[in-house]
Amino acid sequence: MTDLPVFGAGIWHFATYKDRYATDGYGDPVGLLEQIDRAGAVGDLSVVDLNWPFAGYDGTLDDVKAALDRNGLRAIAITPEIYTRDFVKGSITNPDPAIRKRAIELLHEATELAKDLGCSYVKLWPGQDGWDYPFQVNYHDIWNLALDGLRELVSAHPDINFVIEYKPREPRVKIIFPNVARTLLGIEKIGLPNLGILLDFGHSLYGLETPADAAQLAIDYGRLFAIDVNDNLRGWDDDMVVGSVHLVETFEFFHTLRKNNWEGVWQLDQFPFREDSVEAAKQAIRFLKAVHLALDTLDEEALAAAQASHDALASQRLIQRALLTSMAGLEDA
Repeated sequence: MTDLPVFGAGIWHFATYKDRYATDGYGDPVGLLEQIDRAGAVGDLSVVDLNWPFAGYDGTLDDVKAALDRNGLRAIAITPEIYTRDFVKGSITNPDPAIRKRAIELLHEATELAKDLGCSYVKLWPGQDGWDYPFQVNYHDIWNLALDGLRELVSAHPDINFVIEYKPREPRVKIIFPNVARTLLGIEKIGLPNLGILLDFGHSLYGLETPADAAQLAIDYGRLFAIDVNDNLRGWDDDMVVGSVHLVETFEFFHTLRKNNWEGVWQLDQFPFREDSVEAAKQAIRFLKAVHLALDTLDEEALAAAQASHDALASQRLIQRALLTSMAGLEDA
């Protein structure tokens, strides 16, 4: 078997959650340092993505660094919270110039923290930047506000990468960066080399993309900087354990990465509301190891021949043979 990839997770994987029904939460609150300890308990994780500001945390940055060190973890990214109540009408596209300024300041602060922690990138998820109703916004203006804000931020920090995590909707009914094509269009218009895409497999699914095709498009433009994986039923961003539903499409996604020699982190973005967070991560990584093994055993020559003639049945036989036998020996890993 070829060398395993580096595995990572969003630190929120190890938190507890609320929704509009269980407003008291699905478990007792878990502080940041305990979340890091839980990530370390998984055993196969090497990196974590940290939200910032550190919500509910009153300790020091040195304490965070110590927690990462004792668990053998590195912060791969900082995700600035530009989607909270302060930014309900948007962050960098907010109609209020003062709030746009505040958003940019927060993003600069988050970037400096990312550099301090030795992160690979800053993740931008503009969940509140968009609209909900027809005629609510001027589409020309809001698009240019988004591009101008990103250009200002990214150009000020040429020594670190930034990624846009696109998503079709939620919390806004329409998010300004909803799919790979529009996100690439914006990135190419900005034209800076350190701005790319984080492709969230689940966002691509429920945006009715083919995730492997979306990945290939981003790779073709040299803009696939990072990925998050999970699963859903394609109607919502359920953030289920990866491989729970879309086994074949998940395999195709990773096959696309492999054939393009993409060597980034295989990162979990899961929300185990009712499941044990450590066990959910372990199960996800067992599946991802099986995917990795299946990629090693797949008959690439036969697959290329099947694809050259658009032979769907032949390609499915090859995929099923590789994928459905790859869990042998990994059940108790």
